[in-house]
Amino acid sequence: MIISRTPMRVSFAGGGTDLASFYRNGRGFGCVLSATINKYIYITVNKKFDDLIRVSYSKTEIVDSVDKVEHNIIREAMKIVGVEGGLEVVYMGDMPLGGAGVGLGSSSALAVGVLNALYAYKGQHVSAEKLAREACMIEIDILGHPIGKQDQYIAAFGGINYIQFNKDETVFVDPVIFSAAAKRGLESRLTLFYTGIVRMSSDILQEQNDSVDRKLDCHNSLVDLTHQLRELLQQNDITAMGDILHKGWEIKTQLASKITSPQIDAWYQAALDAGADGGKIVGAGGGGFLLLYREEEKRDAVSKALPDLKESVFTFELQGSKIIYVGA
Repeated sequence: MIISRTPMRVSFAGGGTDLASFYRNGRGFGCVLSATINKYIYITVNKKFDDLIRVSYSKTEIVDSVDKVEHNIIREAMKIVGVEGGLEVVYMGDMPLGGAGVGLGSSSALAVGVLNALYAYKGQHVSAEKLAREACMIEIDILGHPIGKQDQYIAAFGGINYIQFNKDETVFVDPVIFSAAAKRGLESRLTLFYTGIVRMSSDILQEQNDSVDRKLDCHNSLVDLTHQLRELLQQNDITAMGDILHKGWEIKTQLASKITSPQIDAWYQAALDAGADGGKIVGAGGGGFLLLYREEEKRDAVSKALPDLKESVFTFELQGSKIIYVGA
């Protein structure tokens, strides 16, 4: 039996500039600043007595060939790794619905985690770069999802990273180096609030892809904010995080029509009125989790201002996808 654990993520700046429609044009690159958190996707791979394939998630599939597996990411990962049958794959996650549709990059974490577990099942250790690249291949090239590359790379590498997406399809992953005290300060000031709204990101991202040429200035501004945040964190300055989140959110809401809604706007304004310095809906938008930055003395006031939302604290996870159990 093999068990992989792959972290989900929060993105602080630059989301949307990891779309190929932007980084192949515009400035010739896009960039994000993201962090993995202690919320995980778990994949178990176990040998079966017979030659069938059993896949279990919100439903259970039992089939006699890889091509018959309905779960598209698991199916394509099995094909890439070269696993044909005689095994079971079980998927679970720490967040609602296993993380699906809540904006924490769970789909890409799943792709990375399944690949990692399947390679380990075959007795192979592969690099974070290979896991990220093949997860992108599955989601973007094979399945045609209109998504970017940040989620696959942050899930595979882990940590708090500046990730740059280049026109030639190379990707640079650079850890953001700042003090442990500053990291703890960020953790104490950042909180996730679950809106209870589950959305499909594909429609939002497709509209965003289609509008890139008309919104180049917005995307370039997101790149600038990412560089600004990186420089501040490298100086152990976390005080501008709220303002940068707020500016990024204001820009992001211009990129597609369903990124926000009157209800989301009302929740966000209530948080600001209670003392939050800034925030955003994580992921593509439209629902999922609201990420807020507020000073510690404002924690209770902000929480009380959002009584309908479930609060979820987190810490940063400094490792990416890893194998946590290898059994007989």
